Amino acid sequence: MSRTPRSPRTLRTPRTPRALRRRAALLGVPAAALLALIPSTASAYPNPGTVTGSTVVHDPTMIRDSSGRYLLYATGGGLSYRTSTNRIAFSAGSDAFTTRPSWWSSYGTTEAWAPDISYHGGKYLMYYAVSTFGSNKSAIGLAGSSTGLPGSWTDYGTVYTSTTSSDYNAIDPNLFVDDDGKWWLSFGSWWTGLKMIQINPSTGKQLSTNTTRYSIASRPTGTKAVEAPYVVKRNGYYYLFASYDTCCAGTSSTYKVKVGRATSVTGPYYDKNGVAMTNNGGTPVLESHGSIIGPGGQSIMADTDGDLIVYHYYDGNDNGTPKLGINLLNWSSGWPVAY
Repeated sequence: MSRTPRSPRTLRTPRTPRALRRRAALLGVPAAALLALIPSTASAYPNPGTVTGSTVVHDPTMIRDSSGRYLLYATGGGLSYRTSTNRIAFSAGSDAFTTRPSWWSSYGTTEAWAPDISYHGGKYLMYYAVSTFGSNKSAIGLAGSSTGLPGSWTDYGTVYTSTTSSDYNAIDPNLFVDDDGKWWLSFGSWWTGLKMIQINPSTGKQLSTNTTRYSIASRPTGTKAVEAPYVVKRNGYYYLFASYDTCCAGTSSTYKVKVGRATSVTGPYYDKNGVAMTNNGGTPVLESHGSIIGPGGQSIMADTDGDLIVYHYYDGNDNGTPKLGINLLNWSSGWPVAY
């Protein structure tokens, strides 16, 4: 979610609360048939897989627990919660935080944005952001839980902050753990773009011996609208997904998801055409099509049947209400293709 010179998130109830049309059909289709359905051109974008129930979300992040249950958190309140046993039917529950940390109010808000859930060392971790729309007086927080369920989270306070004099915005966090055991946190929205810092695995906060703030994507000319980084490693490359242009304007939203890749976690990241992501680069993964407007606020989840891209979009058939989108990703070309 961006918080800058872009218009306020009009849907703060959803931001208050981040190609197969039928997920059920997808689960039974042979792999060869799935490959035949993958879009062959960059302009062909799939509709979201079928989801039902409580699917009004913004900036979703999702994980599958050891019992096979899906836990999904999203922007809004004390971090809104959804759960599913089959990745199709979702139901709502209590927020992650039943009592919201008091330090949030120093950033002008009592709600949290853009969570990022993961599981490391026998514990669920959730990074999240607090800020106000259009401001970069912002903070990234961290919480931990043994179960990942609402009401079980212990807040660990701030991880990284920005002020109105900063040239970056400390929101939209994503934790990436590399094969060598090093932890990295990417974040950012508008201003000078997306950043990355190294994290101490024992604290979940910045590593004191490396205080470098790396720049990994930006738009130096024209609009500054890039945010919501998400990093994964596949087949020897690091892939940086990000949301471009504007969210939170219902059917007028122009959000889209782009990607670049690198051979080092801190970059430089380049798109399929060799354009640096620090110079307006990015290869499209999802864009508006038909009634699916402004897909973005994405996260990537490795599931039993492949990688998922989990995101929100604005439903052109429902007055621009933000809805949950889930698609599988195919990596056979060396670049992620949603289907």
